Amino acid sequence: MSGLRIGQVAERTGLSVHTLRFYEREGLLAQPVRRGAAGHRVYAAGDVDWLGVCIRLRASGMPLTDIRRYTELVKAGQGNEVERLEVLREHQERVLAQMHELNDCLELITHKVAIYESRLGLRDDVTDCAP
Repeated sequence: MSGLRIGQVAERTGLSVHTLRFYEREGLLAQPVRRGAAGHRVYAAGDVDWLGVCIRLRASGMPLTDIRRYTELVKAGQGNEVERLEVLREHQERVLAQMHELNDCLELITHKVAIYESRLGLRDDVTDCAP
């Protein structure tokens, strides 16, 4: 049976072997992981691609419960695109709100950096108005 062993998938995805097993137990994989003759997990290229989706969703702050829900919808096949879209749109709104909040934070930090650079004589184009 051709495919990738769990260690190879861990190396390709950056996930630990423990995390890969956890994702499997939690139902976060779009397809059941095949087993080789010795009972070892054998991953297909599609499994690695799907893990890439999960990694990006997780990195963007999507809770595991939402990833699981999305995965369940994908596993169920066609006919639930409205529900899939709803899961993704809700997360999209959360990410956009985070980005807005982070942008506000970055503007404040950038302003403060400019103030301290001015105080230290590293620049002279900033009005020092607050500590």
